[in-house]
Amino acid sequence: MEVLSLLKQFPVDLGQGTQRAVTRGKSLAKAHVPPAPRRGATLLDVGCREGTQSRIFRELGYQVTSIDVDKVWEDCQVVDCNGPLPFGDDSFDIVWSSEVIEHLIDPVAAANEMRRVLRPGGTLVLTTPNSFPVYFCGLAMVGLTPQRLQRADHLHFFDERQIRRVFPDAQLEGFLPFTGFRPRLRRGVGAWSPTFVVVERKQWPSAGRSAVPRMAVSRARVARSQG
Repeated sequence: MEVLSLLKQFPVDLGQGTQRAVTRGKSLAKAHVPPAPRRGATLLDVGCREGTQSRIFRELGYQVTSIDVDKVWEDCQVVDCNGPLPFGDDSFDIVWSSEVIEHLIDPVAAANEMRRVLRPGGTLVLTTPNSFPVYFCGLAMVGLTPQRLQRADHLHFFDERQIRRVFPDAQLEGFLPFTGFRPRLRRGVGAWSPTFVVVERKQWPSAGRSAVPRMAVSRARVARSQG
């Protein structure tokens, strides 16, 4: 148990431990949230916990709505993200969710709800652990499986194939750990990065099609998945 506790102190997202607010994965993800482009730009922080990221986004000029399953921060709205989000279609310019989707019962339904509330032209930015980089194979051989290394309340342990199934149209990024600068990766993410950084932009509807954006059809998909 002492070895496991020590491993979780390192900034490689092994269950995040004491590093969860300052991981390289979060740093890469925040680079995709620019200063608010206009007065009144909106951002949804899904899984805000203590409000660390919400406060940063406020400083960038966004009107931030912060939600979580527990009210850890006074400005948090209590929302169970296993169900529909209590917001209208096309409500937010940015949807941010860091280290949340692995806790949810149905990641596909949750991702579709995040898409639904995102405005056309907006960006979904999400991070989640990569449970199967190559250097974890040796740990698994001595009994340190993803289930032991990560938080006990994780329901899903993603590899690259699984995360691309949930986010087929997204840009996927990560980083190379155990190096001084921990450089950004856009290739070999599944093999090397301990974190998946997912960046997905909601497309405007094509000319001649319905005014409903392509990603907004997700409400029907969510309804079917919950039926």
